[in-house]
Amino acid sequence: MRQLRFTPAAELDLIQIFDYVADASGSAEIARRFAAAIVAQCYKLARLPSTLGRPRPELRPDLRSMPFRGYVIFFRYLEGGVLELVHIIEGHRDVDNVFAKDEDA
Repeated sequence: MRQLRFTPAAELDLIQIFDYVADASGSAEIARRFAAAIVAQCYKLARLPSTLGRPRPELRPDLRSMPFRGYVIFFRYLEGGVLELVHIIEGHRDVDNVFAKDEDA
């Protein structure tokens, strides 16, 4: 299994997703379960042996993406068996704008 690593931007995305779902649903428990499902999907990506996801060279040369429940998980494969989560973005957001503002991603 690859090691899973979250960038600070991906960690912030998860916090913002939690806050949004908690506010929209009125339930911290629903938000916790949804955020946990996203994290579980990320671990699933790390466990699978093949290269997954859609290449996203228009955003970054090594970036890939995979949809999950209305969100898009952006990640890259790094040397040493690491799957790095770069961003987790709601599917309707302006992805180009998010990556233009995030020089470290």
